Amino acid sequence: MSKSASLAIARVMAHCGGAPGEAVAYLAQAIAQGPDDPEPYELLAELRQESPEEVAAIVAAPSSLWQFVADAYLCFLDGDMDQAAQRLGSVIGYRPDVAWASAPWFGDERFLGAVTAAGLADATLNITDYGPAMDNDAARNRMEPWFRAIDVVCDREPVAEAMARMAILLRVCGRTDASFALCDRADSINRVMFTEVVRAGTWRRLGDRRQTAAAFRRALELDPTNWSLYLDLADLAAEDGDFAQAADLVRQGLEHEPEDVTLRAAGAAYRARAESSMTDLDLLLELAREVPHAGYRNGLIDYAMGGLDFPPDRIAAARRFQVRD
Repeated sequence: MSKSASLAIARVMAHCGGAPGEAVAYLAQAIAQGPDDPEPYELLAELRQESPEEVAAIVAAPSSLWQFVADAYLCFLDGDMDQAAQRLGSVIGYRPDVAWASAPWFGDERFLGAVTAAGLADATLNITDYGPAMDNDAARNRMEPWFRAIDVVCDREPVAEAMARMAILLRVCGRTDASFALCDRADSINRVMFTEVVRAGTWRRLGDRRQTAAAFRRALELDPTNWSLYLDLADLAAEDGDFAQAADLVRQGLEHEPEDVTLRAAGAAYRARAESSMTDLDLLLELAREVPHAGYRNGLIDYAMGGLDFPPDRIAAARRFQVRD
């Protein structure tokens, strides 16, 4: 360790009362203030060299943001580029207002030349899993290094499904043309169902239900036993007010997965609406508490309650499910 680095680490440790854990947290906070500044990373590397066991224990099972920030860089130093990317992806998804991808190590050729397509795809999904609001110029500017990483890795290791997964981020950031283009590149490698699902999601974002349905139908051609695709198409039919078609599509999905509670509840809701069926409304109310996604369940209840002549007690029971959450 150089004399200047030793002095810098000594200052950090003194500031943090000599505790390595607090020193790592302090450096992670410094990174958050300026992710493109190389100095906090260099000091973090020096700190680990000085106290390897303590630093390893601090980030061994990260739960706080600062632990993820520090561990991303330490994974890079260890050559675990996939894990480094995934840690950074989680950080970006949680705090998209910081330009985390401008970290010097993320643009380093050692990283870009070693991270796998699958690893970067997983990391990219870590960003989008949080549902961040990133369709704005500031967010797109912050994400430029990540977009470059996608281009580099897809050129080096073109894997169709991984490319489609990365295309989701482009859509989330409002780069819909680039998302479609990456899906087209994925198709040139190998046509897989998931690419059409991603393409469908992009068309849905653009408000084009016809193109959305066409993409889901192409996905179904590639994977004809995938029950969730029948549900996607059924939901689109319901949005268009064609509840009979929606119910029939759910029926086809149930042929492949007869026990799925969400599929069964959707079928009950769409039949209740199409046929003003009391039996199906009762089935929906029976299944409602088991539907895992409250927002989707509430939407099904709204559809079902659009039918005519349901008794007040059934209506009240249905509404109670909607206010429960």
